[in-house]
Amino acid sequence: MLSHTIAAWIALGTLAAAHMAMVKPCTRYTPRGDNCPSLPPGQQLDYSLNAPLARNAPLCKHTVPYSTPVANWTAGQTIQVAFDRVGAAAHGGGHCQFSVSYDGGKTFAVVHEVLKHCFFNGPSTGNTPAVLSYTFSLPSNLPSSDKAVFAWSWVNAIGVREFYMNCADVAIRGSGSSYTGKQMVVANIDGYPEIEEFGGNYDTGLEYYKNAKSVTVAPST
Repeated sequence: MLSHTIAAWIALGTLAAAHMAMVKPCTRYTPRGDNCPSLPPGQQLDYSLNAPLARNAPLCKHTVPYSTPVANWTAGQTIQVAFDRVGAAAHGGGHCQFSVSYDGGKTFAVVHEVLKHCFFNGPSTGNTPAVLSYTFSLPSNLPSSDKAVFAWSWVNAIGVREFYMNCADVAIRGSGSSYTGKQMVVANIDGYPEIEEFGGNYDTGLEYYKNAKSVTVAPST
């Protein structure tokens, strides 16, 4: 019993010391998500999902999907993406993207982005987020899939150069055969560009977002 108590306190301490995490739709293996299914066999809850990706981590961090989708969406509908307020630390904002993949999380195309001031309504040097949810419409030409991967990614404005990313397994109903959008920006991990601390200049790193190549994603046949 004592060991279980200690483990719980360690987990809570890790969660409280971390940064930002998506809870709606349910991130893979989150202990605090919305409408989360049972864990895949052999996997464990992850109490550090609001920490940045390790420099050598795979995209999404966890690559084994849930067996059932955590949300059922229709192309063109308005969705809400929400973030955990527990342990939230927004590092002055920065660049956020919301993206979709149809190949298990290898290739992501952007469906929405909030550049410069993610989690705030303007320039900020604060750590407490002013915005904890975003509502936007999915592209109307997204194709159908029961195994799409939806991702939130973030490059923080202030602090150690980090890259945050959470992934959720979703089902999408649509009429398109493929979707073409900007390729998701990845930075500050091994093999990708480094975006320096903003230092009050919120145009920092924007060239990677504005000049991102187009990528086409589609369900496998």
